[in-house]
Amino acid sequence: MSNEQLMEMVHPRFEIRTACSSVRPQTEKVIMDSNLKCPVCGCEHVYPDGALWMCPECAHEWNPAETTAESGEASGEIRDANGNVLADGDTVTVIKDLKIKGSSMVVKGGTKVKNIRLSDGGDGHDIACKIAGIGAMNLKSEFVRKA
Repeated sequence: MSNEQLMEMVHPRFEIRTACSSVRPQTEKVIMDSNLKCPVCGCEHVYPDGALWMCPECAHEWNPAETTAESGEASGEIRDANGNVLADGDTVTVIKDLKIKGSSMVVKGGTKVKNIRLSDGGDGHDIACKIAGIGAMNLKSEFVRKA
């Protein structure tokens, strides 16, 4: 059995009939995307409703063309507080005092951080760096600006 036949069994095709002035209605085929999930709750049981897609679990409606364009832009780029694109090796400035968890130390606003590394540290911490006098730590890009 080929992969296409397996996909056809797992993800059936929907047919949506559109109204037409002629005697024979036109049929428009909508193919279910195998990796389409609800952007809010992550449910895999989404279905088309006209131009929008619906989630049966949280009742969220969205247009997948708009969602993929936004997520494509957001996933590839990390931006600072002013909207500038950051890259590995950039120098950034901290824009406000940041308390360090588990310590009484504070990273003061205006501190310059050189040679940052972009990473996915989890919890929104997407910058790995070393700060003089403090050591290695992770920062959120929303609290820095490109220098």
